[in-house]
Amino acid sequence: MIDAPSYDLAAWRRRIPLLGSLIPMNNCSQAPQTDATRAAADRYLASWNESGMDWDAWVNEVQLAKAEFARLINASVDEIAVFSSVSEATSALASAIDFSARRRNVVVTEAEFPTIGHVWLAQTRRGAAVSWVKVRSGRIELEDFDALVDDRTAIVSACHGYYLNGATQDIGALAKRVHAHGALLFVDAYQTLGTVPVDVRATNVDFLAAGNLKFLMGIPGVAFLYVRRELIDALRPTVTGWFGRVNPFAFEVKRLDWSATASRFDAGTPPVVNVYIARAGMQIINEIGVAPIRAWLEVLGQRLIDGGASRGLSLHGANDMQRKTATTAFLVSDSHAVEVAMRARGVLPSARGPVIRLSPHFYNTADDVDTALDVLASVVRET
Repeated sequence: MIDAPSYDLAAWRRRIPLLGSLIPMNNCSQAPQTDATRAAADRYLASWNESGMDWDAWVNEVQLAKAEFARLINASVDEIAVFSSVSEATSALASAIDFSARRRNVVVTEAEFPTIGHVWLAQTRRGAAVSWVKVRSGRIELEDFDALVDDRTAIVSACHGYYLNGATQDIGALAKRVHAHGALLFVDAYQTLGTVPVDVRATNVDFLAAGNLKFLMGIPGVAFLYVRRELIDALRPTVTGWFGRVNPFAFEVKRLDWSATASRFDAGTPPVVNVYIARAGMQIINEIGVAPIRAWLEVLGQRLIDGGASRGLSLHGANDMQRKTATTAFLVSDSHAVEVAMRARGVLPSARGPVIRLSPHFYNTADDVDTALDVLASVVRET
């Protein structure tokens, strides 16, 4: 096991002002600001202030951000669409699926973030029939899909990482199972992208979505959707807008044509300022490299697991770093109260239902982990 990351940890820490006053261990909820993301926001504000309107530059920034996202997952820029949230991206995708034919079943895991389940349940008005893969012992087991996925299945919706405790799924193995029945696979990678290597070519997933405010070092209000190139032409989303057209600036109100790329899933005016910040955050991840980040987070994740056990904390989910993200969850009696108390002592955790999540990222140190565990254990004893 490595003692330090392969990149210059101290140099990266100097670029995150928040580390001067707090220990952020809540990356599964919100990334801290960096000098690069702050500069990107300033760059947009300067453009707006100095030019008033510079749509050529702003639309180009959207394209550059799509390219940065594509680089993260080994896709092409023409396979990427931009949205304001993963909820919006999933809704647009769902609207393009035909549930009136024989394939009308949607298989969803109970580990999905609620918004994903809500989107698929909303499709029952269009003929979809939703079934659920149960969570067992804090995770989803691959074989549990077998009883639900068949030749009547239109699409399977599976998170890459479980938001509650960080448990991961083998999306490549799942894609093989799903495709064997002629169905499609949609992956929500919000909790993994930026910390776990993702290759859409190698895994052969059909669709993948993620937002930028967590491990991609961005902010709320921007997300991206990957659509496998071979599927694009057959999909006609009814959740749409003027940026989904062949030429949005033709302003043809009576003409509904479709971009030849995944841009057909783009809807209204893109979230331009958010895109500036998102691109800067993704550039950081791509510069460091996801593989070195993952290697360091395996060290920190195991330290959380072992340190939690030694302090008498109750782990939620797997204790095997090969089957989870760096997010480690501990059962507590009142997660909100514990979060508030920890924040008052300088550590930022993330409360979610019955657990407190401690979620380091590339810039965290072993000392950060130990301090967070000490504070959590102390608060748990007191409450």
